[in-house]
Amino acid sequence: MFERLREDIETVFARDPAARTVWEVLFCYPGLHALWLHRLAHLLWRHQLHFLGRLVSHVNRWLTGVEIHPGARIGRRVFIDHGMGVVIGETAEIGDDVLLYQGVVLGGTTSQKTKRHPTIGDNVVIGAGATLLGAITVGANARIGAGSVVIQSVPAGATVVGVPGHIAGPKEPPENNNLRHDRLPDPVLRAISELQSRQIQLEARIRDLERARWAPEPLSPVSEPAAATEQRIWEALREVLDPEVGVNVVDLGLVRAITVRSDQITVNVRLTSPTCPLADYLVEQIQRKARSVVSQSVTVLLLDEPWSWNHFEMPPGQ
Repeated sequence: MFERLREDIETVFARDPAARTVWEVLFCYPGLHALWLHRLAHLLWRHQLHFLGRLVSHVNRWLTGVEIHPGARIGRRVFIDHGMGVVIGETAEIGDDVLLYQGVVLGGTTSQKTKRHPTIGDNVVIGAGATLLGAITVGANARIGAGSVVIQSVPAGATVVGVPGHIAGPKEPPENNNLRHDRLPDPVLRAISELQSRQIQLEARIRDLERARWAPEPLSPVSEPAAATEQRIWEALREVLDPEVGVNVVDLGLVRAITVRSDQITVNVRLTSPTCPLADYLVEQIQRKARSVVSQSVTVLLLDEPWSWNHFEMPPGQ
């Protein structure tokens, strides 16, 4: 028990630069007190002493401003910074080395007695005022920006911002356990910027076509090699943005392969999340863009492959 208490105190010093002395941590950190009281409440709950567990939880809320249901499961080295207004539901599960700021809510979305609260992976940071709802999963090393409302599962290593939450970028370097809210990317602004850039390019192409409309270039009667067709499709698909992330599907690593045959083009695609609500829209956009450069029919196959930010580098200036 004393080893666990010492680990909790060391976690405070590692996470909060304002911590100065052990006495200060012991007596002046409500987030730490909330976790200690929760362990007692959770122990009573597991031994079927539900009323006593809820009573300790209620006292915990009154003393610290943190409401943790005694049924919630919380891992090691978890730190609740400031703590006031944090709410953690009955079926919530929190992994190790998780950092929660004030006002975080891990809430449910159903009145049925089932798994209805989020599952948080290891080394996750959740910013102030963020709300996570439902039986979703937040992957290890993910970052949730302040004020975000997350209602879909988050892949490991992703940064999520906005209402509702959108995947905005990769995780920060492993040595940085905090979330730099002043440097969070904006996926909506990035998508708008991409659209504006492409609008300028389209306007330039239209001007060129208007200049050459009286002298169009003759069509080549020679069919181009399959490799050249594939390359043209790759370049065309760079104009298709993933609607949730705001980055084109090629740079994002969603397009896995393109197969060119005489009568058929096949594009293998994976999704940022298996439950992506805009999958049909994305497939339609990929088909439309591929058909704009080839005459063959185009089939888009959705692959059952996980996706993460690990192999994606954000373009400069984003």
